Amino acid sequence: MTVPYEAVRPRREHTVVSADGTRLHVEEYGRADGPTVVLSHGWTCSTLFWAPVVRLLAADHRVVAYDQRGHGRSAAPATRTGYGTGVLADDLQAVLETVVPDGQRAVLAGHSMGGMTIMAASGRASVRGRTAAVLLASTGSGQLLGSTEVLPPKVRSKGLRRFFHRQLLVSRLPLGPVTPMSKAALKYGVLGTEPTPEQVAFTARIVHACRASQRAAWGRVLAVLDLDRELAALDAPTAIVVGTADRLTPKGHAHRMAAALPRLVSLTELPRLGHMTPIEDAVSVEHVIRELVAEHLAPAGAAQPQEPAQESVKEEESA
Repeated sequence: MTVPYEAVRPRREHTVVSADGTRLHVEEYGRADGPTVVLSHGWTCSTLFWAPVVRLLAADHRVVAYDQRGHGRSAAPATRTGYGTGVLADDLQAVLETVVPDGQRAVLAGHSMGGMTIMAASGRASVRGRTAAVLLASTGSGQLLGSTEVLPPKVRSKGLRRFFHRQLLVSRLPLGPVTPMSKAALKYGVLGTEPTPEQVAFTARIVHACRASQRAAWGRVLAVLDLDRELAALDAPTAIVVGTADRLTPKGHAHRMAAALPRLVSLTELPRLGHMTPIEDAVSVEHVIRELVAEHLAPAGAAQPQEPAQESVKEEESA
């Protein structure tokens, strides 16, 4: 029987070089002739994070996932200027220009910092021309410190809450080996109310693999995140997914993004799930991606619409 939380063997692996020379590890899965879906993971994760979703899509899609710089098998930036939303956009642009030929498009799905990456690249002609539709999963466009709910609600001091959450983001303390205590902390912080032991173990395996220096460097970027303008410029048909028990990017972010997006097509709330929605409910995330592919990604070789019609807004709630 297939194990959902094991790596999927890629059909192809290659390296993409970003604008500043940073080397990015890219993996392709599934059918070479299928509709293309490009997956962008979040803070402290890697391509492995997407394994449950890749496994569901690979039978009839061409799925591309890449390690964000400083994560997984991608190189770390050579200088401090190599961290920021602008370079994340550079990286996405480089990946898309490599895996999506001119005149073709893909559905982009980003989780957490991966969603922020897509927002950051929203104004780039090369990215826009290759984007058929977007999924933003468990993410936000800004004001993260003021809304994060990892610290219990009974702590009401806004200053204390911001200080604690900033320290959580920028800490350079190594996580060390996976232990029952570290799994319990991750279970509380990033998963929902009823995660399975397998989901907890998989999350810990991924997060613990991220180097402390990279975790802290990207945490500093997230602490001052402001992509509201870029979000408003994201004019591709866009779906949003959020867990109702998400403590890192609570569902208020999803609703604010929904109000700002030019072409929102759906907002899906997944009851009792936390921040790691593609791990906690890969089937629901797969379903949203498949809907975006079916509605907005023409078959390879078909004429691409120049000015898509305005999308209707729908809200869904998973049972």
